[in-house]
Amino acid sequence: MTRKYFGTDGIRARVGQESMTPEFVLKLGWAVGKVLANGHQSLVLIGKDTRISGYMLESSLQAGLSAAGVDIRLVGPMPTPAIAYLTRTLRASAGIVISASHNPYYDNGLKFFSGDGLKLPDSVEMEIEKRMEEPLEVVSSDKLGKAERITDATGRYIEFCKSTIPTADALHGLKVVVDCANGATYSSAPLVFQELGADVITIGASPNGLNINRDCGATAPQRLCDAVLSNKADLGIALDGDGDRLIMADHQGEIVDGDEALYIIANGWHQEGLLKGGVVGTLMSNLGLELGLRRFDIPFERAKVGDRYVMERLMAQGWRLGGESSGHIICLDRTTTGDGIVAALQVLHVMVRSGSSLHELKQGMQKYPQTLVNVPLENRIDLDNSAPIQTAVQDVKSSLQDRGRVLLRPSGTEPLVRVMVEGEDPGLVTRYAEQIADAVRQAAVA
Repeated sequence: MTRKYFGTDGIRARVGQESMTPEFVLKLGWAVGKVLANGHQSLVLIGKDTRISGYMLESSLQAGLSAAGVDIRLVGPMPTPAIAYLTRTLRASAGIVISASHNPYYDNGLKFFSGDGLKLPDSVEMEIEKRMEEPLEVVSSDKLGKAERITDATGRYIEFCKSTIPTADALHGLKVVVDCANGATYSSAPLVFQELGADVITIGASPNGLNINRDCGATAPQRLCDAVLSNKADLGIALDGDGDRLIMADHQGEIVDGDEALYIIANGWHQEGLLKGGVVGTLMSNLGLELGLRRFDIPFERAKVGDRYVMERLMAQGWRLGGESSGHIICLDRTTTGDGIVAALQVLHVMVRSGSSLHELKQGMQKYPQTLVNVPLENRIDLDNSAPIQTAVQDVKSSLQDRGRVLLRPSGTEPLVRVMVEGEDPGLVTRYAEQIADAVRQAAVA
């Protein structure tokens, strides 16, 4: 069945439109409460990022859950992975994050975690959508949910993050720039690295409700690169607005993306005998990652784009490590979702144990030139059944043969189509990507 509201990562829209209105979110809170409570008094955790709309949506969500008879615990601005962790440790029925992740401040969204800290399965999302079509019925006054605020949530999460690397792996002597994207990690990320001994220079940690992800963080890493060079730092760490993505910079100011970070962690764990199986990437993962892992006989599998699908394959295979080139990295023996801080700590763990710089560690993976073109669309089009689009794709595939890849997919969170072409020659790769993108644009207006 086609989902009406849920995308690949919860629900997301422009504030004041579609599914990001107070009325919709109140009804959604009620529907979530009815599905997850299942006739019993339950507890749901609510966190948010630093968008100004978070106040409005938090109140609506809280009212809907209360109307369904669900108790609420509020933690305020906290990273998405922190909500997954706290949902488990507080034995809550579910966790909800009010965030649009890497999107601008005028968008917002809702992400959901089950009681075990995992993204909700499709079947539960469909059940919630089905409840949305029913009239809202408030439980009797004596069964209304109550709300309380948790005051030590940040400290709990900081201690958890620090526990994900061995105590012996102190970061003394490392100068690190941390870019918090003016988002949910502004109060936790700098403290994690400071308390482990690093000399931390913090940027992007002055949220005002409107500047989340603006020219900073994992989606705009040039500021991080510049700060690493100007401060003569050993490396830089950029997180996105809700803290589940990681992009790094080495001491030369060169970007280290999610594929390279994943390669470094996998190789380091493999050398220590900690990997336990293979690595899951996605259809967008660079071919260089696959080839780099192959040199160490590390199995590699591609999942559909989206960290929930990476998680599905990890659990099916019984593996521990997976991620996306965008920086979502899942260390499954440590946490249950993508966590930028935890992933950064795993890279630092490899650096400390090997005595190598970040620049040296990434050299084992030679990235293939890859061009990604985002094509905005007014309306969705059927990519598979558009003859001009498929002809353009087949022409490029025939030219690349086995020396590259083509991927064409609609975004699950934004109204656009992503065109990715990968190959040996950067000039040809760019030309081929634009060639397919032009076919998509022409089909959209036909």
